[in-house]
Amino acid sequence: MPPPAHIGLDFDNTVAGYDRVFLEAGREAGLLPDAFIGTKKEIRDAIRSGPEGDIGWQRLQGQVYGKLMSRAALIEGVAEFLIQCRERGVPVSVISHKTEFGHFDSERINLHQAARRWMTEHGFFDAERFAIPEERVHFEPDRAGKIARICEVGCSHFIDDLAEVFHDPSFPEDVDAILFAAGEDEPPEGPFAACRDWNEISHVVLG
Repeated sequence: MPPPAHIGLDFDNTVAGYDRVFLEAGREAGLLPDAFIGTKKEIRDAIRSGPEGDIGWQRLQGQVYGKLMSRAALIEGVAEFLIQCRERGVPVSVISHKTEFGHFDSERINLHQAARRWMTEHGFFDAERFAIPEERVHFEPDRAGKIARICEVGCSHFIDDLAEVFHDPSFPEDVDAILFAAGEDEPPEGPFAACRDWNEISHVVLG
């Protein structure tokens, strides 16, 4: 893989981790039994198969990505990766599919603002930390807008946890795709390099 000229990052579940938040919020909302333990995918599947179905899951997402965003964790290895990018002078943009408001969120919490506050708290915009200019953070209303932004920004590499982004026919062929395949026993195959953790991503992208 050639050296990066401009790295693009997805946000939710790629740099910001929610497994613990979804578990706690699901229990608090009565959507999961107190003894339930599982990943975000297992939590989603359990709630969708319950009495509230997909509506319950969408409501929970609105809470987690908005009101409870401060509970999210910076995924292990992301900090070290971003510091290496800063030290090497490699530009980084965050480009994410994120609606402005959560589905079924009666409090109408702005998800973009919540995410930017979280990024501020975790040093994304701090010149001594990750040094990502705020104007390089883009939240798009749908996948098409996200892919168009990747092209507009001129990313040489893009890192995402969703394989379907890279399978999309409109995803640019000249962008090196890296799938963050955390928790996958057998990483999927496709038009991307599949990595189980950020140490592996760092090795693949930065050498």
